[in-house]
Amino acid sequence: MLPNTAKPFLVRAIYEWCLDQGYTPHIMVRVDEHCRVPRAHVRDNHIVLNVGPRATPDFFMDNEWVSFNARFSGVSQLVSFPITAIAWVFARETEEGMGFEVTEYKGNPSADDSSTREETDKLAQKTTPFRLVD
Repeated sequence: MLPNTAKPFLVRAIYEWCLDQGYTPHIMVRVDEHCRVPRAHVRDNHIVLNVGPRATPDFFMDNEWVSFNARFSGVSQLVSFPITAIAWVFARETEEGMGFEVTEYKGNPSADDSSTREETDKLAQKTTPFRLVD
């Protein structure tokens, strides 16, 4: 499915800009039923995630999903969420970045939550260190 907005491309551009400048990229996500994140770290339905290469060596992003493993309180967990849930991408050091409108994820309309989780698990298994997919 091709994106109907420039959002995935702009997210990748800000992410790459952060890395090029030696900054640590962070993503703020509005959490909903499609997001697999540690709920203990969610505040006001949002979570801010360090997505730098040192924190997420298996980072994967395509035009619809972001997926990676990260440690929270010393425990490795799979994190995945649709691009539509991204509210802000920014550099931790300067807070420069870009905010985005958060929209409802319109994936496969017949998919239920369990099949969505299966898809994100398969996506995570395909990840290779620091891979961005167009």
